[in-house]
Amino acid sequence: MGGNHTWSFHDSDVDAAQRAWLAPLISAHWPRYDVRFPEVTRTLESGYACIASDRFADVVGAALGTALRTGVRTRIVTPNSVTLEDGTVLSAHAVIDGRGARASAHLALGYQTFLGQEVRLAAPHGLSAPVIMDAGVAQQGGYRFVYLLPFGPDRVLIEDTHYVDSAAWEPERLRANIAAYAAARGWRIDAVLREEHGSLPIVLAGDFERFWAELGDQPCSGLRASLFHPTTGYSLPHAVRLADRIAAEPDLSAPALFAATRLEAQDAWRGQRFFRLLNRMLFLAGRPDERWRVMQRFYRLPAPLIARFYAGRLSLRDKARIVSGKPPVPVVEALLAARQVHPRQIRKNQ
Repeated sequence: MGGNHTWSFHDSDVDAAQRAWLAPLISAHWPRYDVRFPEVTRTLESGYACIASDRFADVVGAALGTALRTGVRTRIVTPNSVTLEDGTVLSAHAVIDGRGARASAHLALGYQTFLGQEVRLAAPHGLSAPVIMDAGVAQQGGYRFVYLLPFGPDRVLIEDTHYVDSAAWEPERLRANIAAYAAARGWRIDAVLREEHGSLPIVLAGDFERFWAELGDQPCSGLRASLFHPTTGYSLPHAVRLADRIAAEPDLSAPALFAATRLEAQDAWRGQRFFRLLNRMLFLAGRPDERWRVMQRFYRLPAPLIARFYAGRLSLRDKARIVSGKPPVPVVEALLAARQVHPRQIRKNQ
């Protein structure tokens, strides 16, 4: 259950009550994290946590007991039923479709593609905190960074991450990148304990009404409902908020849950307009190999602003601070990118 993933979040992404009910799921927590760029190295005194699939499966699986089914594929999903590949039909008052992102002509996307290996090293790695971005690496045609989560003195997740224009990825190249990065830091890998990979959507522009019209009346969650941070791809805080909303619903019928999930997604979409603007400047202005400059500039900003950015709660003053001063991309290209507010404009110019 939960596949093979690591879900991470900042303490400030959720409120105290949410952190309390999430606590049994948390695999690791650190009081700070680091970022590294060619001209900026910084430690941010902000809590960071992760949930690993095995922990998720243990806790949620125990709660569900025999009601949980794994190892089966779905063939048809409707608001009130699921037809499995073997023809079995499961009926319910409501079915929430959380099967991940789906293609849509009504979203223009960039992608965060990654491959991570949790490894055991021959000697301690020396990390005292996660490194959520080490961009001091060859960029390889997009914004590339290495993400590090230290789970023990000699155990660490090394993830090679790329912000690129296509969802296509080359696993062997990313594995080679990880091996080269470890060697450059003087780490000898004794064993690869597990491997995870993914391609997260980064929203540049979209038509919310038409995107949701494609869903018919099917309640959805997660990436399928466009419930994720549009710049980082982090989805767990949105999942927490949606869970709270559904738990408070007096009516758990399919129509009521469709309305609730759509409203949650609509509220998020309206609050993410500025983030989509930043994404267009990141992906559509300047050379792909220079995208790291945008993030390096961002990490010079005050720590509370950075925390509010990750939480998706920027004030007007925050937004002004982010875009003020000399931009790290060509001004004309940035202005052109800002004006491309519809998916068809972006596809036409790509």
